[in-house]
Amino acid sequence: MPKGDIVKNVVAYLVGEIVDNPEEVTVDIVEEGDEEIVAEVRCAKPDMGRVIGRRGRVARAIRTLASAAGEEEGLTASVEFVD
Repeated sequence: MPKGDIVKNVVAYLVGEIVDNPEEVTVDIVEEGDEEIVAEVRCAKPDMGRVIGRRGRVARAIRTLASAAGEEEGLTASVEFVD
């Protein structure tokens, strides 16, 4: 299984459930080091506000779950929301 696969699946599922256009959601895993990955999330412009949430609450929750998923793989995971 590729590095970060669990993180990618968790983040893609969560974001896909929040947005109006789930077919436009993409999650790319970028390796930052041996044990560190970044999940780059892209979605339709109108959906970005929903993904980030008020004062970033939804984004923070997604990052927390991604971090927990990364721990399952022995990785440090973070999430970036890309326009």
